[in-house]
Amino acid sequence: MASNIGMMDSAYFVGRNELLSWINARLQLNLSRIEEAASGAVQCQMMDMTYPGAVPMHKVNFDARTEYDMIQNYKVLQDVFNKLKIDKHIEVNRLVKGRPLDNLEFLQWLKRYCDSVNGGIMNENYNPLERRSKVCKERNLKASQKSSKSLQTNNSQNPGSGDRNGTKQKPSAVPVAVETDSSEEIRALSNEITELKISVDLLEKERDYYFAKLRDIEILCQGPELEHIPMVVAVKKVLYAADEESALAEAQEIVSANH
Repeated sequence: MASNIGMMDSAYFVGRNELLSWINARLQLNLSRIEEAASGAVQCQMMDMTYPGAVPMHKVNFDARTEYDMIQNYKVLQDVFNKLKIDKHIEVNRLVKGRPLDNLEFLQWLKRYCDSVNGGIMNENYNPLERRSKVCKERNLKASQKSSKSLQTNNSQNPGSGDRNGTKQKPSAVPVAVETDSSEEIRALSNEITELKISVDLLEKERDYYFAKLRDIEILCQGPELEHIPMVVAVKKVLYAADEESALAEAQEIVSANH
């Protein structure tokens, strides 16, 4: 089925708003942009709803912010595809960059595929909120257990030692609560900085993407066999408009005058 969904399939004409409505309705989310699904967690849960039990959801990180964490989610998804014999290669390196077009195309494909299973009928017994909540609790529990084991190991390797006379060291003068608050604040600020860097990177990539498209249009319009065609002249009028006012009205006049 997956291999039969070509680029000219009607799936690839589904708009962003329809895709976002489909995702939000099925998974009880509130996404407003396609790029918000770039982490791969949404795709994993959509397959989890379509094929209950096929996705190891405890491996899915819904809080993924870095490319490393996102890649782990897509590895889970690709493994599910392979297990279900779904002939679809995931362009992970492109999707984790958060580029709108790449993520749009993949979600268009995903919707088309999920709609082909059981006629697209939703699993009424599937509770997406409860499923995500359970997964997050399991991940937090495992992280807590891992941290506890690490702490126990460090304590066993570095037991409290006294001085050479056998006297115990004095306890630290810094209250534990202050240390904890400082650590949490540093962690929160570090996460915020990481998120800001990712946002800036995504915006720069989106800017470069659309600039490249405009540059391609400009080169096409400069061809000697096209540059004098009224429609091309109108397009260049819009491209080269220097002021903040729209050149659309003037461009429309150029086109209308030659009809």
